[in-house]
Amino acid sequence: MPLKNLNSDQLSAVKSNQGHNLIIASAGTGKTSTIVGRIAYLIQSGVAPERILLLTFTNKAAAEMIVRVAKFFGKDVAKRIEAGTFHAVSYRWLKKGKRNIALKTPKELKLLLKTLYDKRNFLNFSEEKTKPYVYSYLYDLYSLYLNSTNVESFNEWLSEKSPEHEIYLDIYNDILDEYRELKAEYGYANFDDLLIFAKDEIRDSKISFDEILVDEYQDTNPLQNSLINTLEPNSLFCVGDYDQSIYGFNGSDISIISSFKDVYINSKIFTLKKNYRSTALILQLANDVIKSNLRVYPKELEVVRRDSNIPPRLLTCADVKEQYRAVTAKIIESNTPKEEIAVIFRNNATADGVEAILRENNIPSKRKGSLSFFESKEIKLFLDIATLLMNPKDMMAFIHIFEYIKGVGSAISKELFDALSLLGDGDIIRGLFRPNDIANPFKSKKNFQLGLFDDYFVLEKASRFKNIIDDDSFLKNPILKHPKLTSDAVKFIYNFYILYKHINSKNPTRIVEFINNSHLFKDIKDTITTKRATLKSGEVDNELKKEADLKLDIKINILKDIAKNYDDLNRFLNALILTNSEMSEGSGVNLLTVHSSKGLEFKEVFVVDLMEGRFPNHKLISKGSSLDEERRLFYVAVTRAKDRLYLSFAKYDKFRNIDYEPSCFLNEAKLI
Repeated sequence: MPLKNLNSDQLSAVKSNQGHNLIIASAGTGKTSTIVGRIAYLIQSGVAPERILLLTFTNKAAAEMIVRVAKFFGKDVAKRIEAGTFHAVSYRWLKKGKRNIALKTPKELKLLLKTLYDKRNFLNFSEEKTKPYVYSYLYDLYSLYLNSTNVESFNEWLSEKSPEHEIYLDIYNDILDEYRELKAEYGYANFDDLLIFAKDEIRDSKISFDEILVDEYQDTNPLQNSLINTLEPNSLFCVGDYDQSIYGFNGSDISIISSFKDVYINSKIFTLKKNYRSTALILQLANDVIKSNLRVYPKELEVVRRDSNIPPRLLTCADVKEQYRAVTAKIIESNTPKEEIAVIFRNNATADGVEAILRENNIPSKRKGSLSFFESKEIKLFLDIATLLMNPKDMMAFIHIFEYIKGVGSAISKELFDALSLLGDGDIIRGLFRPNDIANPFKSKKNFQLGLFDDYFVLEKASRFKNIIDDDSFLKNPILKHPKLTSDAVKFIYNFYILYKHINSKNPTRIVEFINNSHLFKDIKDTITTKRATLKSGEVDNELKKEADLKLDIKINILKDIAKNYDDLNRFLNALILTNSEMSEGSGVNLLTVHSSKGLEFKEVFVVDLMEGRFPNHKLISKGSSLDEERRLFYVAVTRAKDRLYLSFAKYDKFRNIDYEPSCFLNEAKLI
């Protein structure tokens, strides 16, 4: 049975009397086994499975626990347990109660909010320094409000959080009032609504359970906690670790776990002390750092493993790029299977450099929690431009490039491709420079929806663009006769023409330089970085724009470094495009943000960029986070390691021209 393999601490918790029980389960102490053991103990004690509620933060976690219960009691018993995320079980209750619910995605409801937002007039505030939130951020902000408080009104909450927006409160409330009315009229609901409606359903249908088990209790937010309270549980079994509370940005409230003994007067606190995951020296390092945070409940971990005692190592490097190469070198020399190695970082941008150098050394990797370097817009654009040099018949590469023209979508992009292909006998580059003598390259196939006419638009004269194009030869190209081409579109096409006119090499490094210096890429770069620097108000923040430009330049610099390893364009593209899916999916070294690493474990872990300002992230601290939360993030990162732990930092970032001091966490870990 599940109980026979539990240690004494786990068994004490599992066999506790029904009531309000909090189990402090630090990293690697077997919380899942404890929860499964508790469910087994309840069933053995005569509690009907359908009277047990298991709340988790992922449906995957719930499913895994139910599978383990089924091994001992059979599937028929296990499936009677009410288990899932807060949202999943709420949805089931609402459907069972025959509530009229049409579940909608945030994207769909943001569009609904936009239709209401666009009707409002903000012109009277045009002189205000603070600009109103854009509709999408207002949606996210309202969602955060619903999840992070159950007491204050939206006015009070926003006035405290962003007092400079008080001038817009009447308009915001007007929009949100109409938004709620429309949702109610059509029965629309999002995830927040599921929990709010479920509280009414609990009262109306008198839903109750003999015991409620809550996993990852430290990540509970006030809305989720209010749902638990609405169930009025006589018996609670909450499992969590205050040192792993890292979702404050998303509404979770560490005070919920820290105040448990005060809220539930006769509650019992159990601590799982035995760590089965990490070696003694890894655990000692983690404890040395996390003890600087307030100790909510006393705990002292015991190390069970005695099979290995390799000390954590610090990699000190002169430059950021050298740091990533040092990490890669350690991975190359390691005998650990690549799937059992993780590189963990605080900021997504860090992964680009690591991923590129791993790729350079033919080491497969997979990313979770951030977009792959090779999937970013700017890198895909580079590869699409280079691809057309090798294969001028690649329609998708052409369309991806031309979709950056303002007002030109994929349909017109395809028309331009088809026209250039016709003009160049299947080769669009030839169609650009040596077009066939075809008066109308836009002739469509007979379309019965268009009646008896083959031509579905009237051609314009290319001469209307002579103030934009100073190349008489290109001005004669028939594609300029397309009637829907604007001045912006023609400028883009002309820059495309100039780029390919001047590329006189198929050396990958030279091509990257050509593209980077071209007017075509500079214009697209400005479009991409401007979008990334656009504030919630719709304004462009100049400092964010500079930072976005810098980050994009760093990506291009990384691409240049990769290109230096190839002297043949075909091999370069083959390495970056054709093998991209196998290199980034399903196997290889794990590249993870700290948040996406939570709940996972690996034989070998590298925690990188441990410099003041980057980890801990001073920018986020200045915006309302805290050093305590950054320290908890560090604790989560290092406790993913089972056998080997490497910590690394760089003294200097050559590209940003920044000198760095080592992270305060390295001092606390007694490594420097």
